[in-house]
Amino acid sequence: MRILPLCLLALLLALTACGGEEELPPPSNPQLRAELLRLLDKDQKQRTDTASPEQFDRVEKENTARLEQILDQYGWPGWKLVGKDGSSAAWVLAQHADQRLDVQKRALALLKTAVEQGDASKGDLAYLTDRVRVAERKPQVYGTQIELGPDGAPRPQIGLENEAEVDKRRAEAGLKPLKEYYAEFKSGG
Repeated sequence: MRILPLCLLALLLALTACGGEEELPPPSNPQLRAELLRLLDKDQKQRTDTASPEQFDRVEKENTARLEQILDQYGWPGWKLVGKDGSSAAWVLAQHADQRLDVQKRALALLKTAVEQGDASKGDLAYLTDRVRVAERKPQVYGTQIELGPDGAPRPQIGLENEAEVDKRRAEAGLKPLKEYYAEFKSGG
């Protein structure tokens, strides 16, 4: 079975999910925001068929190391610090830090605190929660990490915790119902 990449589609879904919040003043650290956006661009350029496995691995390691430094210095780079797009860029870097579950788990804890303080996206938190749970071989909470089953239909990797309540949890995170999410992936986004 083939695993579907999140990449830009997930970023767009997450940015859409954080759409209802009030407008924020300019980020307090525009330089860090610009750096996060550059790192995101570098990440996305390596997620093509033309990138070699060595390039892909190198960029992921470099981006993860820099994200770890940012987490050390600032905690989660939230909306006030780097804007919504900068915070979502940090989230993508955390999502793609698959070789460093320790960094993903740390980012998850910091992101959770930022969400509780109204300074980050609930949708981003949902995706990173599931990414970490899949890495730990635990059922997902929101069903964001999907793969294609033998029949070619999208399905959650590892499975879902309390499947009957998944759409309620997704709604609370600002995400579309699971059925609509599957349909988007099936139609190409």
